[in-house]
Amino acid sequence: MTKAKKGKKRSAKSTKAKPSSITSKAFIFNKKLQLLSIFLLSCLLYANTLGHQYTQDDAIVIYDNEFTTQGLAGIPDILSKDTFHGFFGQKKNLVAGGRYRPLSLVLFAVEWQLFPDNPFIGHLFNIFWYGLTAIVLYLLLLYILNPSGKTESMFPWFVAFVATVLFVVHPTHTEAVANIKGRDEILALLGSLAAMYFLFRYYYEHDNKFLLYSALCFFLGLLSKENTITFLGIIPVTFYFFTKAKPQKILGLTAPLFGAALVFIAIRTAIIGLDMGESSQELMNNPYVDMTGGEKMATIMFTLGKYIQLLIAPITLTHDYYPYHVGKMNWGNWEVLLSLFLYIGLIGYAIYAFIKKDRRGYGVIFFLLSLSIVSNVVFAIGTNMSERFLFMPSIGFTFLVALLLYELGKRMRGDLPLKTLKDLGVAMAVFGFLFTAYSFKTITRNTAWKDNYTLFLTDVATSKNSAKLQNAVGGEMIAKALEEKNEVLKSLADIKNPNQKKAKEAEMDRAFEPKIVKAIEHLQAAVKIHPTYSNPYLQLGNAHNYLKKYEEAFGYFKKSLSYKENSKEALNNLGITYRDAANHIGNKQQRQRFSQALSYFQESISYFERLKPFTRDQEQLRKNKAQTYRDWGKFYGERLQNFDEALKYLNKGLEFDKEDNEIYRLIGLCYASKGQTNEAIRLFEDLVAKQPKNANILYNLGAFYSQTGNPQKGKELVNKALKIDPNVGQN
Repeated sequence: MTKAKKGKKRSAKSTKAKPSSITSKAFIFNKKLQLLSIFLLSCLLYANTLGHQYTQDDAIVIYDNEFTTQGLAGIPDILSKDTFHGFFGQKKNLVAGGRYRPLSLVLFAVEWQLFPDNPFIGHLFNIFWYGLTAIVLYLLLLYILNPSGKTESMFPWFVAFVATVLFVVHPTHTEAVANIKGRDEILALLGSLAAMYFLFRYYYEHDNKFLLYSALCFFLGLLSKENTITFLGIIPVTFYFFTKAKPQKILGLTAPLFGAALVFIAIRTAIIGLDMGESSQELMNNPYVDMTGGEKMATIMFTLGKYIQLLIAPITLTHDYYPYHVGKMNWGNWEVLLSLFLYIGLIGYAIYAFIKKDRRGYGVIFFLLSLSIVSNVVFAIGTNMSERFLFMPSIGFTFLVALLLYELGKRMRGDLPLKTLKDLGVAMAVFGFLFTAYSFKTITRNTAWKDNYTLFLTDVATSKNSAKLQNAVGGEMIAKALEEKNEVLKSLADIKNPNQKKAKEAEMDRAFEPKIVKAIEHLQAAVKIHPTYSNPYLQLGNAHNYLKKYEEAFGYFKKSLSYKENSKEALNNLGITYRDAANHIGNKQQRQRFSQALSYFQESISYFERLKPFTRDQEQLRKNKAQTYRDWGKFYGERLQNFDEALKYLNKGLEFDKEDNEIYRLIGLCYASKGQTNEAIRLFEDLVAKQPKNANILYNLGAFYSQTGNPQKGKELVNKALKIDPNVGQN
């Protein structure tokens, strides 16, 4: 009898949660080992994103952001302006209420200062912050379930570890972690969880520093993203479920967090104002704009159900839920009704569990509260839904799953004690399945986030009814085709044989055209889905310009302008396309259309004039005007042999760009053609000083000297030109 008793004592002692007494067989009770495994798992899952490029909205907050790309010097502007200001150049309420989320942009600015234009660093830090968030989640769950740290039960260790691991491996988090811009989601959750952790430490340990840490972390979370505010509801609920604190005590504990929230709201209001703005009338910023009230609520209910499906079975993922990937719904749709009944059940159970203090209900309440702010029920968020919006609510789901798995294992075990993970049997098998399936999906999904081209072409197979994504795919396909064409053009510079070069150019054009045609198919799909969507018309104009179908291009650009008045892009591209069309007529020697070409040059200038009040880049506008006047003058000189008119427009071009050496060259040729060779020589001597290795300029200058009775110098310059380019002067 005594022997048996001693054996029991040894068994009890061996399960205490003290690192010094832990063996490799008792992993579940080893906090340090669990923390290490959680952080390493976070890193390993997303290691395949380290070679990825910038994607999607990274342009808005990183590489095309005026303030972020200034590095440390841009931080004051980041802190004092709307988050979109650095990209759009002005306060831009694309969705109601504006955005004030400076913390992630401050970090991006610091990274840019130290490692400019380096997406590897952005991805590396995203992984680091994600791993740190997982660590804080584990510490929080373990602490609220086992505040004394003395329990010999497996329960807190299992639930904290399994809930955290399921959070780490959940595939819906790829949008937040694999996309650098998703840093705001990560930091908001990190700040929220850390605030709760330190508040619990203060509650049990009565050390004022933890109260200060809690308020600071909460404030930083708010500076990351506004949905941190939901923790003003989640934290009191957590105290209610996991402590014996009275409501008055809970209110007192959370008072510093409310204070931090008020400070944030005051700063936010001072910077972007209180005006929530009017609802956008553009479908891409308000998916419910053309729906009845009933259709809107039915569609919202459908997306809420979709969130539950994505949490449980994240089989098909996409970054794009814009109209009409999520179509108009009505209350006759079975998926809408199923979602309605699910949420009625969840809310009913949450109320019941709250009254009974049933911890399973805590997971449900956490999910509902954190989802509320992005549900479109409280207020419009500018899109139907997004997988990144599950980043915070997924904790409620993983906590509930971990709890249910423990209860399942305990029930299957019967009256026998739970000593090791093996004792949980079926529960561990279910966990293993979820871990494997979720991890595999996460790793494979990461590959889609390699770059915009890969992401858009991957997801358009899923979101084929999204006008926004069809437009994005078309744009990326055009950009990719142009990039490949430019690479070929660079290689042509090394080909000296004119016939070989011409054949290579023809081959390049044959490869280029089908790619643009394919892009057009996606752009036409976009306008079929959303007929008043300005951007696809703009890109259709670009595509037809590249195909030299100028009349169609004009029509698409003007259509774009009709849906987005004074569009800078459409006005600019019309100016360019009218110029290109005029040059094309000249290059093809279509003499019967020469008068039309002259009118196209005039149209080009008129569109650039229209653009002037709306563009920030006045220098580029001046260069565009100069180029149009330059080509206009060249057309008069080369095609119409009217050198006086040519000089008129060339000199007009110099008014807008005095550094354009090509204009000076053309003026020199006009002087030579008018018999004013000495004036031509003066201009070309200046050009040679600026471009001493320009074979064309040297060749022409040699010809001018030969015409003025200095054949020796002329021959010397021509020979110098031929050494640089043996084919100069042959066309």
